[in-house]
Order: sequence, then C-alpha cells, then structure tokens
Amino acid sequence: MLNTNNVTLAISAGRPDQFIKEPLPQVALSGRSNVGKSSLVNALLGRKSLARVSGTPGKTITVNYYRVDGKLFLVDLPGYGYAKRTREEQARWSALTDGYLVRNPNIDLLRLVLQLIDVRVGPTADDNTMLGWLNDSGIPYAVIATKCDKCSKSELESNVGALQTHPNIAADAPIIPFSSTKNIGIREVWSLIADITGAR
Repeated sequence: MLNTNNVTLAISAGRPDQFIKEPLPQVALSGRSNVGKSSLVNALLGRKSLARVSGTPGKTITVNYYRVDGKLFLVDLPGYGYAKRTREEQARWSALTDGYLVRNPNIDLLRLVLQLIDVRVGPTADDNTMLGWLNDSGIPYAVIATKCDKCSKSELESNVGALQTHPNIAADAPIIPFSSTKNIGIREVWSLIADITGAR
C-alpha cells in the first residue's frame, strides 16, 4: 500500500539535464495551463499546498518530480497553451517539454500519462496536439476530466460521453471525472496508477 504521506518534491527541473534518472516508474501529468494539474497533485497526495496552485496560468515553467513512498514519481509537466508567454518563455517550455517527451533517454520509465482536460469545454487545439502525440507514442494514457463539480449531472454525463467518442481520444483510454474540491476520482486515479506501474 503506497504511503502518500511519504512524499517529497525531489526536484523542480528547469533544464533537461536535471531530469531524474532514478529507476522508478514515472506517471506524468499533462494539460493546458490552469486546467488543474497542481490541484490533482495535491488531491492525490492528500496535501493542500505541496504543488503550488497559481492564480496566474503558465507562471511556472519547470518539470516537477514528486517521489511517492520511494516507489514512483509523479511528474508534473509545465502547462501549455498560455498565450501571454514571451518568446523566451515559450522556447524554454518547448525545450523542457520536448526534452521530457521526445528526447528523454529514460522515456522507458514513463509508464502512464494523465492527460487533463476541462470537462466543461472538451479538448482544445493544444489538447488535440498532445493527444495526437500520445496516440503515436504508444505510451498508455488516461483522460482526467477536471472541474466536473462545476457541471450539472446531465451536463457531466453528456460531456463525458463526448470525450468517450472523441476522434482524438483512444477508445481504450480510461476517462476519469475528477474534482479536487469534491474529492471525486482520486481513488480511481490511484487504482489506475497502481495497475499500470505495479506500485502499491
């Protein structure tokens, strides 16, 4: 049983050469800025502020590695789709993200990607680009449908149904409705992580 109280922020990597090479399975969190990645990290780990929730989307451009009970890493990738970034910031984001997903010599440690999508709006153009890469990569992924507490029951059912039939989402990709404020989906996400990584 994973002890989620035994968690440390191992490193906030600002350069690809800082990426962790420790041979533990990695689960990466991907999504646009302000979709709720930090909230997901905090909810999964039972913390309020381990991952900083920023009111300014796209503020932090680092790859954050959270070591969980010495058995796996949750890897929070920098959010994409933030239009107000400077060219220098966009270049840094691209270098980090490409370094992790495309040029990472330890990509075999990445066992699962949690692709966060706002269930109220569905995949954005940037989400679709990321989904295309995931489909081509062969890396298992799940769609985490965030902010589900902000939908009525009928809206949620309709919107999740739209994700299940979306042409850019693999038919076998799990879709997990999630809300950090209502503690919805936490158990399901951990169950999926355990099944794929073997970390329990």
